[in-house]
Amino acid sequence: MTAPQSIPPSPSPLRVLVTGATGYVGGRLLRRLLDAGHTVVAMARHPEHIRLRNDQLHPTYGDVLEYDSLVTALSDIDTAYYMIHSMGAKRNFVEQDRIGAQNFARAARACGVKCIIYLGGLANENGPVPLSTHMASRMEVGRILRDSGVPTTEFRASIVIGSGSLSFEMIRALVERLPVMITPRWVSILAQPIGIDDLLAYLMAGLEQPQNEHAIYEIGGSETVSYGGLMQEYARQRGVRRRMLPVPVLTPHLSSLWLGLVTPIYARVGRKLISSLRNASIITDPSAQRDFAIQPCGVEDMIRLALRNEDREFAETRWSDALSSMGDTQGWGGTAFGSRIIDSRSVQVSASPAAAFTPIRRIGGRNGWYFCNFIWKIRGWIDLIVGGAGLRRGRRHPDELAPGDSLDWWRVEAVEPDHLLRLRAEMKVPGRAWLEFEVTPDERGGSEIRQTAIFDPVGIWGRIYWYSLYPIHQFIFAGMLRSIAQRAATP
Repeated sequence: MTAPQSIPPSPSPLRVLVTGATGYVGGRLLRRLLDAGHTVVAMARHPEHIRLRNDQLHPTYGDVLEYDSLVTALSDIDTAYYMIHSMGAKRNFVEQDRIGAQNFARAARACGVKCIIYLGGLANENGPVPLSTHMASRMEVGRILRDSGVPTTEFRASIVIGSGSLSFEMIRALVERLPVMITPRWVSILAQPIGIDDLLAYLMAGLEQPQNEHAIYEIGGSETVSYGGLMQEYARQRGVRRRMLPVPVLTPHLSSLWLGLVTPIYARVGRKLISSLRNASIITDPSAQRDFAIQPCGVEDMIRLALRNEDREFAETRWSDALSSMGDTQGWGGTAFGSRIIDSRSVQVSASPAAAFTPIRRIGGRNGWYFCNFIWKIRGWIDLIVGGAGLRRGRRHPDELAPGDSLDWWRVEAVEPDHLLRLRAEMKVPGRAWLEFEVTPDERGGSEIRQTAIFDPVGIWGRIYWYSLYPIHQFIFAGMLRSIAQRAATP
């Protein structure tokens, strides 16, 4: 497997501005820049949403449609990354992109910015098929930035594959939810997708380019493939079979409405994305291979990395942080996050975190699961019949747990004393499952106990499994949390 590209620290740290800092690429670029020793100004319309905290990171307000805010943000900046596209805009996104680029170009020149790095789209401007409105707008933005007089490096990228990217989420949703897919013509259009790690490597390497001239680089992975090929590779790695039935005509409008029904993508975003797929996005200029020591990975590796990184990011996520951003929401029931389905609920207790965590660390084995143990036993017998572990493994110690311990049909994935226990299921299910308990102190001297069940279904049968058992899950999970709370409050 090709390892993610690493960029050595810059010999001369810069003061860098990143637009779209709360976006998919911008948010990941921030950490790369900070790790390289640069001072980073993270510009966003809602800088309070930038969760990364570092002494060298300076969140700031900025809106490309407000010129004065750009002058403030671009003050004393060496290099500025421009990664703003109005795909989700309800109004004329072409005009918004044009005005935004013009404002940014004018402000960058007025503030003495030495270089602009722009992330655009890859397509053949002189090809047999006219550019889509979306792709033509991306090209126009690049021209506006170059016309500013500020040296501009433009990276033109094809489909971006990474955990959480728009294209990856669309591919995953289609494959996971549709055993049989009606595939319009755009599914067969060829592209040269690029992995998110390789894209970030190019964006970082742009800092080392001469800052006295313009440059356009076409970047992509090592393979040419269609969206259909990407879906088939995703299905292979997820262990599911999918059948595709081509249809001769299906307009971008109808396709976007169809995507709106079966994927997390809004119809208007899907329509702009699909319309751009009428143009092949294949590298024709090898300049990037000549000027950068980057070896992009292939399709198999970029999808494997996306799935692996998704699991890593998931493991590092604190559900309490995510919930606090939603206000006073008490829980999620069967809410989908990417391919995962979440059921989370919490309860307040007057006990200390240590007392609240005591019944959690003792759960399972001979201690049971505190609610409707006979249902747990029935599920364990069923698991044994189909070749699973069942409940026969018990637990190593009645009062202690450590990462790697078996716990009935679970495996301890993480444990933090008096705070966190996460279990990974080893039962026979059409997908992957986790059960997590988190205890945090509250302002009144007590504790909050949060219980979260996570299921990552494989294919349609995985979803049928989850939702068919949903009423039982609601009953058992609620009862188990109540019983834990009662035991925590009992001395």
